[in-house]
Amino acid sequence: MYDYRDKKERLEEFLEDVVKRGVCIAFSGGVDSSLLLAAACREQRRSGGTVFGVMFDTFLHTKGDEEAARKVSMECGADFAVFSVNELDNPAILNNPTDRCYQCKKYLFARLKEFAAKHECAVVMDGTNADDMRVYRPGLKALSELGVVSPLKEFGFTKADVRRMAEEYGISAAGRPSDSCLATRLPYGETLDAQVLKRIAGGEEYLSGLGFGTVRIRLHGPVARIEILPEQFSLFLNLREDIAARLKELGFVYITLDVEGFRSGSMDL
Repeated sequence: MYDYRDKKERLEEFLEDVVKRGVCIAFSGGVDSSLLLAAACREQRRSGGTVFGVMFDTFLHTKGDEEAARKVSMECGADFAVFSVNELDNPAILNNPTDRCYQCKKYLFARLKEFAAKHECAVVMDGTNADDMRVYRPGLKALSELGVVSPLKEFGFTKADVRRMAEEYGISAAGRPSDSCLATRLPYGETLDAQVLKRIAGGEEYLSGLGFGTVRIRLHGPVARIEILPEQFSLFLNLREDIAARLKELGFVYITLDVEGFRSGSMDL
């Protein structure tokens, strides 16, 4: 097991080599991909080469990500591109199957590979970290099949390592809460309805505006199960009447607070 300094050194050595061949990074504006982009751009300034940060403008991810992504790309000095993809055009994911993440990643990253080839980038990378291996991530199989490189995972970076290095680099996204695909808010087998997902996104945006840094609304039929960090339970309870009223305006029927708090992959049980 490598310590943090060893991981950092190995990552920087790896990027020094690959940026000369041209790299295309799947870039969301979150802390993982932001660190990868910033580290690649540092090596690019030393050694030359090409670094693209490419963001998917998708239906299943919140639109607020683009503003954060543009900010980080400007800080890094990276080439930045956005292209729009509606995952719901892919019939393989419409009913939210258990391999939805695999089907979606395959669909999106095949297009990223095409973008990379067009811009003469030999290496396509993403920000998967070592902690992502501890939960159900069928999309990782698709990345492997497509030859996408995940250096943070390969060099053993945990989420804590990622945040530490991002702070050392002075990246604005260092403290940004993790986000995930909106389809993770619904049970497997549930049709991915555009209006339902829009309501969920609106509810989460409202709660974020109240100061809840990490929030998920998981929908189980008429029940909206809200996950937040346990240390913010008291804030939620103080605002519960306002929260209930607003979420009912958005169309939710029953509103519950999950006493286990936020946890990644809670719909995978």
